[in-house]
Amino acid sequence: MTHLRNILDSTSWTLLLLACATLGLAPFFPESHVWEKLKMLFAGDMSRPIDVFDFLFHGFPWLLLVLKAVLRKA
Repeated sequence: MTHLRNILDSTSWTLLLLACATLGLAPFFPESHVWEKLKMLFAGDMSRPIDVFDFLFHGFPWLLLVLKAVLRKA
């Protein structure tokens, strides 16, 4: 856990926000992959491996941003 905290502490907020705004929200039209995959996940339609990979790939910047915010306060 301390290794993850060190990595997140050394990563700037600007970089994480930029990653979320670009990779995390891409493509911008018609809707972002993260939003599309979240809807699929809650509907129970996420069955193809490419959908899971796509969700993890586009969701990773958001996960790092949330972890940085949570671990900052702890």
